[in-house]
Amino acid sequence: MPEMPEVQGLAQFLAGKLMPDDGAPPARVRDVQLGSFAVLKTAGVPLSALSGMAFTEVGRRGKFLILSLEDLHLVLHLARAGWLRWSDSMPDTLLRPGKSPIALRLRCTEPAGYGFDLTEAGTRKSAAVYLVREVSEVPGMSRLGPEALTVDQDQFIAMLQGHRSQVKGILRDQSFIAGIGNAYSDEILHAARLSPFALASTLDDEQLIRLHTAMHSVLEAAIAAAAGKPAKELKDSKRREMKVHGRAGEPCPVCGDTVREVSFADSALQYCPTCQTGGKQLADRRTSKFLK
Repeated sequence: MPEMPEVQGLAQFLAGKLMPDDGAPPARVRDVQLGSFAVLKTAGVPLSALSGMAFTEVGRRGKFLILSLEDLHLVLHLARAGWLRWSDSMPDTLLRPGKSPIALRLRCTEPAGYGFDLTEAGTRKSAAVYLVREVSEVPGMSRLGPEALTVDQDQFIAMLQGHRSQVKGILRDQSFIAGIGNAYSDEILHAARLSPFALASTLDDEQLIRLHTAMHSVLEAAIAAAAGKPAKELKDSKRREMKVHGRAGEPCPVCGDTVREVSFADSALQYCPTCQTGGKQLADRRTSKFLK
């Protein structure tokens, strides 16, 4: 699932393409086609309204990618398996809804041929597209918590003290802190040397400071690694940088212990027993108990 660093990388890449800083005019939309009618979550403004409009800004909020054009905003949420595929030469053929993994296609007139496809793999389709006049109209946007890298140490400690949930779930809660998902929460907890099942209310100030420091260092490193990369390279770059996430069965790069996994119905987490749980292996179920 694309998380804040990858969405930030996409925003930077698209800004460079759609609003070049070499004096060239910003790109203008030729047309937008739907390959999946279900991906469009708004009906107040038709996609055809984008035709001829110039891009004015590309930004991000949490995991939302925001493409601003004159007086409209095209907001994308890539969900679990969505991605953007850029092309300097888009095909002229019309999309056939339901016949490919392409959910949406945007083509530009200036520069001619530029554009991108929003693709979504798998059978569970949850990517979302919103065309709105105000970004605040996007459902879920108003519920987002502060951006992870804007939260200072004192604010972070105050937010977590007394919180009775597990830290893994707290970090992934977009209404608590925006932008962190399954992968980076694993990486942050590994860097902080904390169990994913630890309750926030049990952490002392020193552990909370470690967690805050890890959150900033992991995300800042990921953003730096994504900067300047084309869209097609961002996912592979993310995988290469992971220390524990997606690496079950491999040696921990810090201590050499075997990275372990806890599987749930629709996801899994990875952690290092030596670095994070005092050498004990977590039970593979939704509980904070250890295996006997």
